[in-house]
Amino acid sequence: MTSVVRTTCRWTGLLLAVAALIPAACSQGGGAGLPAGFPAPPADPGFRPVALNRSWAPAPRRAVGLSVLADADGGRFRLHTAGGEVDFLAGVNLGATVPGHQPGELALEAADYRRWFPEIAELGFRSIRIYTIHPPAFYSELARYNRAHAAAPLYLVQGVYLPDESYVEKGDLYDPAVTTAMRGEILEAVAAVHGDLVRSPRPGRASGRWSESVAEWVAGWIYGAELDPYAVRSTDAAHAAVSAAAPAVVGTYFRSTPDATPTERWLGARMEELAGALASRGYAAPLAFINWPTLDPLRHPTEPREGEDLVPVDANHLVPTTAWPAGTFASYHIYPYYPDFLRYEPEVQVSRGGRTDPYAGYLRRLRAHHGAVPMIVSEFGVPSSLGNAHAAPLQRDQGGHSESEMLRIDADLLDVIREEKVAGAFLFSWTDEWFKRTWNTTARQIPADRRQLWHDVLTNEQFFGVLATDPLTSAMPADLGTAAGVRVSAAVDPSYVRIVLHRAGTSRTPVRLGLDVIPGGPASLPGSTAPDGASDVAVVVDVASDAATVWVRSDQDLARLEFPTTVPAELAARCVKGWCPQILVISGETVDRATGTTRRAEYQPVGTLREGVWDPASAEYDNRSTWRRDDAGVELRLPWGLLGIGDPSSRTAVVVTGSTVTGRAVPAVGVRVDADGVNEAVRALQWQPWDRVSYRERRKPGIQPLVDALGRASGSSGTGSVPTTRSW
Repeated sequence: MTSVVRTTCRWTGLLLAVAALIPAACSQGGGAGLPAGFPAPPADPGFRPVALNRSWAPAPRRAVGLSVLADADGGRFRLHTAGGEVDFLAGVNLGATVPGHQPGELALEAADYRRWFPEIAELGFRSIRIYTIHPPAFYSELARYNRAHAAAPLYLVQGVYLPDESYVEKGDLYDPAVTTAMRGEILEAVAAVHGDLVRSPRPGRASGRWSESVAEWVAGWIYGAELDPYAVRSTDAAHAAVSAAAPAVVGTYFRSTPDATPTERWLGARMEELAGALASRGYAAPLAFINWPTLDPLRHPTEPREGEDLVPVDANHLVPTTAWPAGTFASYHIYPYYPDFLRYEPEVQVSRGGRTDPYAGYLRRLRAHHGAVPMIVSEFGVPSSLGNAHAAPLQRDQGGHSESEMLRIDADLLDVIREEKVAGAFLFSWTDEWFKRTWNTTARQIPADRRQLWHDVLTNEQFFGVLATDPLTSAMPADLGTAAGVRVSAAVDPSYVRIVLHRAGTSRTPVRLGLDVIPGGPASLPGSTAPDGASDVAVVVDVASDAATVWVRSDQDLARLEFPTTVPAELAARCVKGWCPQILVISGETVDRATGTTRRAEYQPVGTLREGVWDPASAEYDNRSTWRRDDAGVELRLPWGLLGIGDPSSRTAVVVTGSTVTGRAVPAVGVRVDADGVNEAVRALQWQPWDRVSYRERRKPGIQPLVDALGRASGSSGTGSVPTTRSW
């Protein structure tokens, strides 16, 4: 399979009002047709796909009248294949949508699955996990792929998402509406997998006719969601005693132990229902509910945030009967950067490879707790975003990684998981997802219901994919004019404002750009005495010092929103004469629960621009690069979030008033140039709003370490030959 570059037309192109631009040329269905200025990435000539050294064809067993493809007990997960038992299942999480759409729109089509499945397999993933019922095309295309690759199929771990999340507000999982919705979703998911479902259109769910069974390739089921800890606590408090409303689970297939909590009993009842639905069709598979470190059964006295160590949920308290030969397992979403006990808990600071690795230590503790119940890490990974949301040991941060660095860390995490005798691991995720949000950028994304229409490089959650989904832009910038001896041109796309500066003469003094987004502004730009008074954002480019910095006027500093009472002194001190260098807060102040010591807030200086190459075809490519220069001038690509734009697709700016933010429609962004004591305006930057997007898929470079780790996980000792032809 190839490094696929795909263009999917979902809009007609961005236009700058100050000049007519050529809309992005598109081709439907992938392949050729990239617009000018977007060369295909290199063919990755060193890529070495994993060669499977045995058959992975399914070889199910029969037990108590059921077909059992996989089982889980005695601390082991076993997938039964023609080539022998597989005791470690390596896979990837696949979302349900594409850029420009919310996940509830389930916008994937047959062509998407048909394109992705071969590449997923080529990289060495042996399984796909989905979170919810996908459109019928997913199941028909998976069946078609697996029949065509009988000795090397892709196995499925099917998810059943909790469709009614009102339990959070109600504080009760036993609310009849929540329970009824989950029961119905379980039955429909089983029907979809077995090719026996018809659903009419309804917001937030797939619809159509499912007529293709993939049951013979289902390796397991994971249901539910990352539960809210406070709702779990209130559920447990409200139903502490076993009652008719919250009974113990004494089912045909599962039972709850005497010490099971009310939440665990509710989860166990759903497990019994899922097992019953599968058994009625003659199948059994290992079952699990979604859990995460926030609700793990361990105690973490060093964790500074109450909600991250509030109440436990324990898979050990749900036990299969002899009527369920497939067993159960513990499923966790475990990332290396959160919660904070990974940084501070002495028990997880274990040695691995000559260094302290708390991720390994945590897996070891958790695995020891579960004992005979196998454990699978159903989500892991780090993102390749410019923005970061949390610091982690061993630089496994929640963002701030280059694409190749991200893939190296993912490979290392996969090795850690396998070495700690966990039964499987599913990387998050297959593609970058534009609709995602994260805590330290959510407030600046206004209106939130249009988040899927632009790709925010400051939001780490949007950049976990093996495949990048790059927004397309025109190759022709618009000329905004000349001021203070500097000619300015600009273009926009769903991620950046791209500005090119051409300076006459040989002066190497700093050039300052003032960007006027909303009314008001300090008297002058940072480091200048020339009058301004209109700019909200300043970009200072100092080629003599190899530096470029983005500033924001202090009363519009979004970092203040993370400190509703008092801004820490060290953060306030960074501001000078009404201007603050832009930062992302990646951790607020926390208190050590054992000693009472306050730990300082942590932040990322996102306003310090990174010089480098952002062309993926270059060997020096760095996706985090935001400025570059050559003999012709300086080019900037400025994330919309640094310009105070909350949603470029609707031309909405963010206005900070005290500790609140609101959105304001803006017709344009004023542009001023300040150089050599002169401050002058050029034409304003204008663009047309958009409601659809155009993007291309691109495999992130540096994939080989991950491919090699997947080879080790699958027990493959060799690598395959490099394909002799590649399509784009």
